[in-house]
Amino acid sequence: MLRLNKILVPQNFTAPAKQALTQALDLADRVGATVHQVAVDVMYENTYASVVSAFSDIDVEEQLREGLDGRKGVEAVIREISVDAGILAYAEQQDIDLIVVGTHGRRGVRRWLLGSVAADVVRHAPCPVLTVHAPEAGAGPAQIPSSILVPIDFSRHARTVLAHAREIAALYNARLDLLHVIEDILHPSFYHIEVASVYDLHPDIEETSYAELKAFFEETKGPAVEADFHVTGGNPAQEIVAFAEAHKNDWVVLATHGLRGLEHFLMGSVAEKVVQRVPVPVFTVKSFGKSLLTTPTPENTQTMETA
Repeated sequence: MLRLNKILVPQNFTAPAKQALTQALDLADRVGATVHQVAVDVMYENTYASVVSAFSDIDVEEQLREGLDGRKGVEAVIREISVDAGILAYAEQQDIDLIVVGTHGRRGVRRWLLGSVAADVVRHAPCPVLTVHAPEAGAGPAQIPSSILVPIDFSRHARTVLAHAREIAALYNARLDLLHVIEDILHPSFYHIEVASVYDLHPDIEETSYAELKAFFEETKGPAVEADFHVTGGNPAQEIVAFAEAHKNDWVVLATHGLRGLEHFLMGSVAEKVVQRVPVPVFTVKSFGKSLLTTPTPENTQTMETA
């Protein structure tokens, strides 16, 4: 089961933030978590970035309470030098388990554009983050996943990601699509390298990867859920996005960095592109920081000790 007690939803009353709240409330109802709504008053700034300044004619705390729709929750208005700094400080102070943040994504506008607040939260949060896109027509019902895409790169963090995905799938009675992308790098002819492709070295690499993917799933602890296995070649970010769209996956669960991991508090390039481009909720699991697993995987335990 997931150890999920506190869910944080940054709120600025836009469609993405309202959609994030809808998704968070549905999840909280399923696991018995408490939803924390936070509005950030940006110090020394009188622009759209400051919720309190932008909505000075309303009672912000009252609006936050109304958003909970009668549920017991926590509302707070905090002052910080920036929106993301306020969100991250609150998450740290309150020991938040999951942040659910809205984003306009690839059709972004000025406010809460992925690449600013939402991206900073994903990069720096001390816990998993669920990014939620607002529908074209504004906030709608929570997106209940029936199929969840889980990219697997066989890094030491991938098992922790898969364990989270299994728990999420069990919670929503969803099935998993496990995808491994073989990154086939072609070298220019002037490199004078006789082997131009990984397929030249391993002609049966797709069959081998498929077998390893099935074994990886079977060896990863978690509830019994249905899973399909897929192997393809190409650019990982592009293939993940294309797969999610072609197979109409409802959610994506992936690590913030794996084989191409960057330093602490940086989001891997593959994860960043996926979060930006897919129009469905993306659940990002840190390769460092908090785990939501009641029984951490060995990989996660090691990461927690060295983070």
